[in-house]
Amino acid sequence: MTRPRIVSLVPSLTEMLCALGLREQLVGRTGFCIHPRESLRDVPKVGGTKDVDVERVRALAPTHLVVNVDENDRDTVERLAGFVPQVIVTHPIVVEDNLALFDRFGAEFAQVPGVSDAAAALSLRLGEALARARARCFEPLPVLYMIWKDPWMSVGSQTFIASMLAHAGLHSVIEAAQPRYPVLTLAQIADSRARAVLLSSEPWRFEERHCGLLRQALAEHSRDPVPHCATIDGEMASWYGSRAIDGLDYLVGYRERLERELDAHAGHGGAR
Repeated sequence: MTRPRIVSLVPSLTEMLCALGLREQLVGRTGFCIHPRESLRDVPKVGGTKDVDVERVRALAPTHLVVNVDENDRDTVERLAGFVPQVIVTHPIVVEDNLALFDRFGAEFAQVPGVSDAAAALSLRLGEALARARARCFEPLPVLYMIWKDPWMSVGSQTFIASMLAHAGLHSVIEAAQPRYPVLTLAQIADSRARAVLLSSEPWRFEERHCGLLRQALAEHSRDPVPHCATIDGEMASWYGSRAIDGLDYLVGYRERLERELDAHAGHGGAR
C-alpha cells in the first residue's frame, strides 16, 4: 500500500494531523502552519494559505491535499486537484463538526498504525470538553468579535468562531442574514449593542493598545457609553480540529474573566 504523502494548506488541520500521529506522512505545509512548532521545523513550506506555490506542491508529489473552504483559494485548489489524487475539503461550521472531522481523517488514514485510535481519543476528549462547557449554563452575553482592521471586520453567527464562542455563552450580535464576515463602520460597532468588543490575535494581530485606540474612536461616533473592549486568543477561538478541545476550556475561563472585567467596567460608569 502506498505510503500517504500529505500537504496541508490549513494551519489548524496541520496541527491535527500531528495529533493523529501523521507527522511522518506530512510532506508540505503553509508558512502559517506553525503548531506544533518543533515537529514542523523540517516540513517544507509551500507558500501561504491563499498564495500557494503550485509547482512546489507538485515537486513534493503528494497523495493527499488538505484544504478548507474559507481559508484556501478555490481556483488554486482546483489547479492542485489536477495532479493530487486525493483532495480532502473541509468546512466545519459548528464545534460538533469536529467529531465528523476526526472520524473522516481516522478512516482516510486508517492504514497508518495508531491513527484510528488517536481519532477516537480526540472525539472522546472533545465530547468531554463540550460537556464541561454546557455544564456551566452561561447566560447569553452579546459580543462583537473582530478579526480585521482597515476595514473593520467581524464574524457572523453562522461561523465556526461564533459556534465556539456560543458554547461559553458569548453570542455574536451579527445577524444570520448578514455576510459571514461583514465589514463594519465605527458607527455600526458603536451601535451594535454588544456588551464587549473582542479583538482577536489573528488574522489581524490585535494587541492591548488597540483596545484603547478603538474605545477612543468609538467615543467620537456615539454619545452612548462605549462597550468594553478586550483582546482574545484567536487560535483558541477559531482553530478547529484538535485545538478546539483546549479552545473550549480556554473560552470558559475567558468568559469568567470577561464577566469580572465587565463588573469592574460597570463600577466605573462604563456600562451601557
